[in-house]
Amino acid sequence: MVAGLTRGALLANLANMITVNMHEAKTRLSELVKAVEERNETVVLCRNGREVAEIRRRPKRRATRNLTPDLRFRVELASGYRPTEPLSDDEWSDTER
Repeated sequence: MVAGLTRGALLANLANMITVNMHEAKTRLSELVKAVEERNETVVLCRNGREVAEIRRRPKRRATRNLTPDLRFRVELASGYRPTEPLSDDEWSDTER
């Protein structure tokens, strides 16, 4: 084993990951985020030698949704139909009057 590296840290280095303790992460945060952005690294944060969190690149979001109407679902209203016209007295049911 490489001197000074724990088994977990050694595996992290092999798997394109950076392992840092919390104090070092606070000191080098900008540098660590840059490594995530530019080199697609994963940063593993440790507290008292135990892994507690990781910083990694977010998956790219899908392209914007296609909001063009689908003509299969097109609705055509009858000619002369006016949806804002009030109902006449004979169109109301007895329970709704």
